Amino acid sequence: MEQKIIDLYDNYTHGGMSRRSFFDRLVMLAGGTAAATALLPILENNYAHADTVAESDPRVKGEMVTFKAGSQDVSGYLVRPAAEGKYPSVVVVHENRGLNPHTKDVARRLAVDGFQALAVDFLSPIGGTPSDQDKAREMIGTLQAPDVTGWAQGAVAYLRGTPNSNGKVGAVGFCWGGGVIGRLAVAEPTLNAGVVYYGQQPPAEEVAKIKAPLLLNYAGTDERINAGIPAFEDALKKSGKDYTLYTYDGAQHAFLNDTNEARYNKAAAGLAWGRTLEFFKKHLAA
Repeated sequence: MEQKIIDLYDNYTHGGMSRRSFFDRLVMLAGGTAAATALLPILENNYAHADTVAESDPRVKGEMVTFKAGSQDVSGYLVRPAAEGKYPSVVVVHENRGLNPHTKDVARRLAVDGFQALAVDFLSPIGGTPSDQDKAREMIGTLQAPDVTGWAQGAVAYLRGTPNSNGKVGAVGFCWGGGVIGRLAVAEPTLNAGVVYYGQQPPAEEVAKIKAPLLLNYAGTDERINAGIPAFEDALKKSGKDYTLYTYDGAQHAFLNDTNEARYNKAAAGLAWGRTLEFFKKHLAA
């Protein structure tokens, strides 16, 4: 698929473009309405493929839970290995479509590898994630960053206090969620590790507050997000922070999302996910 079509979809999903305007421009780029209509299933997420680890997999045990973040009730999908024990924990922060089947699948992948994971629904305080992806994006746009950061901090505290926690908590986020991880690392000194996938960087002047080691994964073609890397990395270096940064050449924004045919990159996703598991195992061991 041509890069200009993928860039158009990225602008639509992150730039406030209406669906009507997006489709009209897609028609022009694709060369007609029929061609544009055929491209939509490739560009948009298909959650029928969110089954890397099935919800019924006997290796994991999952449930929806509600926890307190300050005075706010927040919901999430809590999943862990089926066997009783003490496990390192990970907060999972979704893209700008809310808590969907793909994000739950990512949490189950972590559980299969020995982690307790909480995939938070950051739309739960305003009604929960809808099935309509466009509506979910609109709802995400109404959230205030300080509130979101506070809810993420509440998730860290909740995980640390669960009976199956070994006391160590990390966090991983994707796209919109990657930006949340950056702000969480700034705000939460008890965070033990943070992993960012193609997320907006926190302000350079806030970087000195970060305590947790960071693993940063960026997509080579992601000009919008990558524009913020130099200032962020410079601040990390000047503050002496523990971080590792990878850019995956040729990969698209959201390259780990295997429910999105146009942007999923199997090679980059496999490499980045392997690094993520290794990083968490290193920093979250009891």
